[in-house]
Amino acid sequence: MSLADLAAAGITALLAAATLLPLSRIEHWRVRGLDFPRLQIACALAALLLAQTLMLRDDVTLLRGSLLLATAGCLALQAWWIVPYTRLFRPEVLSAKKQDDANTVRIMTANVLTPNRDAPALRALVARHQPDLLVTLETDRWWQDQLSALHDDYPYRVQQPQDNLYGMHLYSRYALSDTEVQFLVEDDVPSIHTQVTLPSGRRVSLHCLHPAPPSPTENDTSSERDAELVMVGKRVRASELAVIVTGDLNDVAWSATTRLFRKVSGLLDPRVGRGMFNTFDARYAVLRWPLDHLFHSAHFQLLDIRRLPSFGSDHFPMLVTLLHTSHVSARQDGLSADADDRALARDKVEDEGVQVADVHLPGRAGDAAQSV
Repeated sequence: MSLADLAAAGITALLAAATLLPLSRIEHWRVRGLDFPRLQIACALAALLLAQTLMLRDDVTLLRGSLLLATAGCLALQAWWIVPYTRLFRPEVLSAKKQDDANTVRIMTANVLTPNRDAPALRALVARHQPDLLVTLETDRWWQDQLSALHDDYPYRVQQPQDNLYGMHLYSRYALSDTEVQFLVEDDVPSIHTQVTLPSGRRVSLHCLHPAPPSPTENDTSSERDAELVMVGKRVRASELAVIVTGDLNDVAWSATTRLFRKVSGLLDPRVGRGMFNTFDARYAVLRWPLDHLFHSAHFQLLDIRRLPSFGSDHFPMLVTLLHTSHVSARQDGLSADADDRALARDKVEDEGVQVADVHLPGRAGDAAQSV
């Protein structure tokens, strides 16, 4: 075996492991972390495939042919996860064909990075884009004070400043009601659940999340994050109102957990068929993936979605503009849960000893959660 063959075999084995390990249900951060850089791994596989093709043209051997097939298979697997977040895929959410200010909601989410002190840059983005709802994450007391300049424009607010990178604030031009700040899985990780009344009088159930990630500095496994996403997903399916779930989910759009959330919730992802909108890490162009999310029920169509410029954080802000329609479109199809998905969802919730019914559902008559 030549040195080139040995190198090709080693790189193929490494990339194959990075591709196949996330297919398991192992929750350790070392495995779940491989969900994130699928685009980067796919690019590495494509480069490797080109090199192996050139090597095969130079000298056809069984080893080289086998390595090329293995690489092509891994690249196909990675593409299966990420292609829906390109324009090669059919959009999951319809584009709105009309303007209706009374039923439009413009939502901006911004993970500020607590040590970041460029609050004027964030306020400038808010002034420029005029969101109806502003969700800030990692906001502590200092950030709360800095954003008090927004109070005149945003008379409805939910404030949960914290010093542990999980503070959360909601600023709204529209009336908020039936609001609760909850600590669903971990005692120091909040979420906001509230009802938003649009100018037309239509009501929306809004849920803002920021679960802790699996990482060596946070949680050893993804169990806590997965349980929060699944329990919220199952709960909002029972909503009698239109639903929006948004925030930094510390999970990528294409992961098995986020797909499970979409299946059990029935919510739609406006990025499907439009782009990845990679929001993290704003500091390193080659290490980016979609970490900040907005999902919604089929009551909405999309007017606009965009990633906003950096304001000194490690996250780019996102701005999504939705139109609440007068009917639920049957043409907007998301993912569906099968028996295995339902069993997995139950296991993830039970593993953390939490209850789906504990999630506050604004505007909900009764406490029973609808099964999926």
